[in-house]
Amino acid sequence: MVAIIATEADLAEGARALVAIEPRFGHVTAAGPLPLRRRPDGFEALLSVIVAQQVSTASAAAIWGRVEAAGLHREAAILGAEEEALIACGLSRPKRRYARALAAAGIDWAGLRAADTETVVETLTAVPGVGRWTAEIYAKFALGHADVFAAGDLALQDSARRLFRLPARPSERELRAMAEAWRPLRAVAARALWVYYRWETDREGIS
Repeated sequence: MVAIIATEADLAEGARALVAIEPRFGHVTAAGPLPLRRRPDGFEALLSVIVAQQVSTASAAAIWGRVEAAGLHREAAILGAEEEALIACGLSRPKRRYARALAAAGIDWAGLRAADTETVVETLTAVPGVGRWTAEIYAKFALGHADVFAAGDLALQDSARRLFRLPARPSERELRAMAEAWRPLRAVAARALWVYYRWETDREGIS
């Protein structure tokens, strides 16, 4: 069973195994490959997730484009940046504070590559502005963990309601409990649910 999703082949293998666990995901996986969405790990990757917090995917992309264009996607650049430069990128006051806290945190990014998901979550959530959702998204897409599930994601909650014909959108706690049945491929299930959310709403669930 795949433990790290690094390639399209890994994801395809995981999708087949997931459907064997829960056949209702077959409705999604039969339509084509799930999106890999792997990104390089490190400060830049986590900063981009922070930028995407609580904004639309289009807004997140626009803000991140300005951050990159200004050269503010590195620790040293953030620590040395004037406040006006961060404001010009479209970063809110809390996100400016979070970006500076992350740049000053001294995280051993290379060391996280060999860490288990809970260690990754504990390390990252020690930084102001990095909640469990942010840490789990980083573990999923930057580190390729196959069994991480950001149950606090509203799009995942709504997609699960739709796909599984639930009477109401499950809470974070309810969805996390529901996802236990999809171990050890919860990251594959999340990708399938985001695809289904896009089908149902014509909106992206994740940037």
